[in-house]
Amino acid sequence: MALPADTTVSFVNFYPGADIYELEGHSVLRINMPEGDVAISYGTYDFEQPNFVYRFVKGETDYWVTAIPWDYVVNSYARQNRRIVEHRLNLSPEQKQRLIDLLKENLRPENRTYRYNYVKDNCATRPLHIVETAIGDTIHLGSPDTALAGDDSFRSIMRYYHRNYPWYQFGIDLALGSGIDYTLTNREKSFAPVVLDRQLIGATAAGKELVDSITVINDMAADAGICDATPWYLTPLAASLVILAIVIALTIRDIRRKRVTRWFDASFYGIFGLAGSVIAFLVFISVHEATSPNVVLLWLNPLCFIPTIFIWINRCKVIIFSYQIVNFVALIAMLVTAAAGIQVLNIAFYPLIIADAIRACNYIYLNINNVKCRE
Repeated sequence: MALPADTTVSFVNFYPGADIYELEGHSVLRINMPEGDVAISYGTYDFEQPNFVYRFVKGETDYWVTAIPWDYVVNSYARQNRRIVEHRLNLSPEQKQRLIDLLKENLRPENRTYRYNYVKDNCATRPLHIVETAIGDTIHLGSPDTALAGDDSFRSIMRYYHRNYPWYQFGIDLALGSGIDYTLTNREKSFAPVVLDRQLIGATAAGKELVDSITVINDMAADAGICDATPWYLTPLAASLVILAIVIALTIRDIRRKRVTRWFDASFYGIFGLAGSVIAFLVFISVHEATSPNVVLLWLNPLCFIPTIFIWINRCKVIIFSYQIVNFVALIAMLVTAAAGIQVLNIAFYPLIIADAIRACNYIYLNINNVKCRE
């Protein structure tokens, strides 16, 4: 059966929304035919799946492709005040037919599930690839404009779109390692749907312009759908500076009293140990591509529990003493690695790293001077 002549195929990009999983936007393919107008989305998942959170953290991120009535999709995003831009694709009838056949095959129950990758295989890169397959040639994307400062790595692009959500970015910078800090090709930048929206302007394939026309369906500001910026005094950096100030005050007090404040060190390193256990899980067990290697493991790791446990046992002072020497060296190694540009650290990490180094030096100093390390 011949494809109706008025069938149109579009790449539709939705700008960022308020939820953290919407901060880079979302992309769908729109197939508009006389028999129906649908959005093909590669971003569907179900929170109600058994062990969803554990499997997501482990990297078993199974998403699936779905066909959703277009009116439902566009109205849903418009209600969120999100900018919506449609790029109608310049495809021949044969290319449209191949694309629709590929999508139908992809939508079959046995084929619709895929292993989602946050930066390499997601709701924007999947549709781009399937359009390429239908065309039978590589899509050469245009270059995004310069409005996106520092868009040379996955992490820098994330930071731009997460700028109003510093605690979310803080968590990402803890969890994701050096694999998101290399210089990207222009194609790799398309993992972010908002960047892809700009790249589609001027894109070419098979010797012709890929996009036939552009329609702004919901003409809102690019950031209209996101939340207001977090006040500076509620940011991770502010919290880290408060902790550093407390550490400095307690350390001065310890030196004057010639005693280690055990309850503080037990709590301080206990929190670090919990964070380090999560990071160790992501590095050694998770199959997430971007979680390993991660130099943050030099700072936050399960060994941080050593002071938490053994600081209460006077006979185990040598264990903590040895740990703190190794810990101090590891902190220096981590900072050298960051200075070399191997992995970019969150600015809020530095006050906490300095606080850790101060407590390590405090314990070493008091032990060298044979002072009672207790309170």
